[in-house]
Parts: sequence; C-alpha cells; structure tokens
Amino acid sequence: MKPRLVFVHGIGGPRDAAAELDSWLRALADGARAAGHARRVLDLVQGWAAETRFAYYGDLFGVAEAQGSSDTDDEADLVGELLLEALDERLAEPVADDEIRMLRHARAQLAPEGASQGLGEAARQVLNAANTLLSVPGLRTFGGWASAGLMVGQLRQVARYLRRGEPDAEGLTLDARIRHRVEQALDPAGPTIVVAHSLGTVVSLETLHTHGERVPLLVTLGSPLGMRRAVQPKVHPQPLQVPGSVERWLNFWDRDDLVAGRPLLEKFVRPNDRSVLPLSRRIDSDGVWVHPATKYLAQPAVAGPVVEAIEAATTP
Repeated sequence: MKPRLVFVHGIGGPRDAAAELDSWLRALADGARAAGHARRVLDLVQGWAAETRFAYYGDLFGVAEAQGSSDTDDEADLVGELLLEALDERLAEPVADDEIRMLRHARAQLAPEGASQGLGEAARQVLNAANTLLSVPGLRTFGGWASAGLMVGQLRQVARYLRRGEPDAEGLTLDARIRHRVEQALDPAGPTIVVAHSLGTVVSLETLHTHGERVPLLVTLGSPLGMRRAVQPKVHPQPLQVPGSVERWLNFWDRDDLVAGRPLLEKFVRPNDRSVLPLSRRIDSDGVWVHPATKYLAQPAVAGPVVEAIEAATTP
C-alpha cells in the first residue's frame, strides 16, 4: 500500500495546482537522483511511489480580500516585524561592507527614529525598505519578485493568516479555511509524508496538531517559524510543540532566503510524546531565486529523506 505525499505551498500568487504538483515532483526527482535514488525517479514523477496531493489554498487570499480585508495597517506592521527580524539576523552574519550599509539603510526605513505613525505610514515604510532590499546584490532575486510591491503584497499573506480574521458567511476565519484545505489533503486512514514550504510550514504545523494518523516525516522548507518575535508568539497552540502524529521532522533553510528564520527550531520547539524534535539543516542553493520550494526540493539533503520515508512507509 502506498503512503500519501502532501505538498503544502507558501506565499505567492495564484497557481495551477496540477502544474505545481508536477513541478514539485520533478524537482524532488532531481534531488532524489542527486541523492543516489535514481531508480525511484520515474516512480516519483509518475506518482507510482506515493499517492500525491498538492494542498492549494492560494485562492482563499483573493476571495477574502474581495470580501473586504481590514486592518491593513496591522498587516503592514507585521510585515515590518518580519523584515526587521530578518534584517537583524542577516546583519548578525558576516556580510560584505556594501551589503551592511544597504541593510542598515533598510532597517532605518523600517524603524525611523522620531517618525510619526500616521495612517498608512507603516505601509510606506515597509515598501521603502522592500525597495532597498531588492537592490541588494544577492537578495535582489531571492524570492523571484519583480517589484517591492509584489514582495510586500505576498508577505502580507503571512500577516493575514496570523491575524485570525476575515470570517466567511459561516464564521470560519481565513486561517481556519486554509487549514481545512490542508487537512483535506492528508490521508485520513494511513501514513502521510508532509513537505511544506514558507507560510505552508506554519499552516501544516497547526493542522497536524489535530491530525490523528501517522506522519512518518514532516519536512519544512524556508520556514518563518524561526522568527522569534514576528511569528512564533502568534502560532497556535502555545507553547510550540511537535505534533503528536509526527515521527520525524527535518527543517531546511538557505542562508540567502530572507523569509526563513535562522534559529534552530529544536532550541525552542518542545518534543512530542515520542520525544521527536525538529532537526534543522542549512543548505546552499546555487544561482538566484533561493526561496522557491523547487530550489529546496532539488537538494539531495532534502529529497533523499523524503524518498526514504516513502519507501519505509510502503506496505505490501
């Protein structure tokens, strides 16, 4: 019997779920080949190795916004917190002098001394800082954003999820509707390997706390869960703990992925009753656009454990 493999996406614009599933599978196959699992490549791409699902929820952001999203200043504040924490982490690392100057300038734009906080001021500060960040060599293309406006707009999705607002006609908030999409993708009667990216790592962590079936492996990629000020205090439930169904958790981050928090998750996430803790590993992608999930999936350190978990969970 095949296990289920569920991909959970993160921030971004509208997507074709079927095309995304194919793209993620092919990237995973590339990583599997590099990890020495060439014999499993065709099985992965064709869906023979596992029953695959792409948990898509991106459309819910558009629907909710059309219904009337409020508190945009609060959202801008949270995006500002995200960027400020990411900048502080980046500045704590060895970087070139030119980059240090630009990062400090972006930080000053986010938190100017003595500036008034009038209506819309937070949004302007965030946009100005984003423009500066996208001019930094090495960070210019880390997320594949064509403009600062697009970058900020997509980072706002993190804020909207964590605000726990925007109820629909039945009273279900945006975050609850998103978790329901992920829950529907999980196997209700068998093992599920979960690979989550970006905001999807937060969604998956919260969803798995109410999932009763086995999760042999949870993989988180480019996760903002490492952001101790901007994200961690807003994640449910508190204190942060490995879900009881999770048997192994691997967390990967790229040094040039500004969205990913640097701290080791195992330092502040509590173990579950199985004594499972996350294991954080740094990877270094080549080229530009390091944040997209496919960059991570093509890494042998990521793909290898996924293939091995699928094989171990397969029953005659």
